[in-house]
Amino acid sequence: QVQLVESGGGLVQAGGSLRLSCAASTRTFSSYTMAWFRQAPGKEREFVTAVRGNGASTYYADSVKGRFTISRDNAKNTVYLQMNSLKPEDTAVYYCAGRVVASPNDITRRTAYPYWGQGTQVTVSS
Repeated sequence: QVQLVESGGGLVQAGGSLRLSCAASTRTFSSYTMAWFRQAPGKEREFVTAVRGNGASTYYADSVKGRFTISRDNAKNTVYLQMNSLKPEDTAVYYCAGRVVASPNDITRRTAYPYWGQGTQVTVSS
């Protein structure tokens, strides 16, 4: 069983930045594709971004391209989400998710990830 613990959420003004972290409890972290999803009140949980185990490939939802950056440090078993130019519509609970390997069809599918963190709130004020 892999445990994921997010941190770094908070309240920020529109145009500001936040950095989220997700620490994983596994010795084989580099085997895991890691992703961030988010869920706004009354909405479905949606894909934000993902990174392959070796960090070489990244994927982004169109809504965050050019503003958000995912990265990972396999030596620290941690994945990061740098969020810049934040907008009020980015307000949501952000969840870290992981799975061993992932086919291209799995990358953006919420149901493809068996491991989830507890979520961290990000609120962007206008």
